[in-house]
Amino acid sequence: MKKVLILSGAGLSAESGLRTFRDSDGLWEEYDIMEVCSARGFRENRQKVLDFYDKRRAQLAGCEPNEAHKMIARLKERYGEQISVLTQNVDDLLERAGCAGVVHLHGFLPEIYCQNCKKIEYIGYEAINAREHICKCGCKKFRHNIVMFGEAAPFYATLYHELEALRYAKNSLFVCIGTSGQVLDVASFAKYAKNSILNNLDKSDIDHAFSKCYIEKATTAAPKIEADIEKFFN
Repeated sequence: MKKVLILSGAGLSAESGLRTFRDSDGLWEEYDIMEVCSARGFRENRQKVLDFYDKRRAQLAGCEPNEAHKMIARLKERYGEQISVLTQNVDDLLERAGCAGVVHLHGFLPEIYCQNCKKIEYIGYEAINAREHICKCGCKKFRHNIVMFGEAAPFYATLYHELEALRYAKNSLFVCIGTSGQVLDVASFAKYAKNSILNNLDKSDIDHAFSKCYIEKATTAAPKIEADIEKFFN
């Protein structure tokens, strides 16, 4: 069976207006990433971290899926289980584009969870303290459902399972959209597949690891990637 793995990062959603840490006007200019995105930072200033994710949730409410999100959703609907969609992004733009079965490797912004029993609650785009949350276990202490630096990422097991599926498929394609490879070693992931495509806005030292590169915006690369995947299947 043919198998495609699509892995996306911040570059997929940047054109929808979501600020990233690495943009020239990015979040890093306002925040120390280790203060708001690490387990240590959360222990030292819980409220600052909760406020940070409240702002990101509010920003997400005003964003819409772009053509790259819609392209992935179309392909997933067309080819079903032959395409796996994994993302490092915590936004819901793939879901709003109609994409089913998205695996969020680093958590999901519209959700919070109980710090006692880990029960997840969907709050959409509201602030975490906009209303009182009382878990069935009796706990009132909830936090963002985001994997921070210094915490385990449980869905990495799914990622490595999907990479092994690429290795053993009759024919396989790894598609990487909008990630620098600084968090996940996507250059090594490309070796699992017989063919690979990379789409990033700028050239980088991981380009050589891929069979084909589109150095441009995700929205302009989207129709080319869609055509490549259609050709792969047909």
